Amino acid sequence: MVEHSLRTLDRVFDAVSDSTRRSILDRLRSGPLTVTRLAEPYAMSLNAVSKHVKKLESAGLIRREIRGREHFCQLDAARFETAMDWMGRYSKFWSDRLDALEKHLIQKRKRAKQ
Repeated sequence: MVEHSLRTLDRVFDAVSDSTRRSILDRLRSGPLTVTRLAEPYAMSLNAVSKHVKKLESAGLIRREIRGREHFCQLDAARFETAMDWMGRYSKFWSDRLDALEKHLIQKRKRAKQ
């Protein structure tokens, strides 16, 4: 179970580490698109965009449906939940750190006024 979750995290973070793939995910938020439509705004070949799509698909972030000659891609954000759960473990840490910073700055301001 833990091993599976770690592999899932690795795939998700690896997939979203690239700006083109993040852009593709953003575009799919509004609904399914063909790979050809996904490729339109990028200055790269259809083959290069297909490689990005395959990476996102292998991470489980998108689903692809083939209808005749067209490949439709759709966002599947369920895997993001695993990543959000993992990142959520650190929210208390960062909240505590920000609280400590705020306290420090308030004390520093008080000392400066004296």
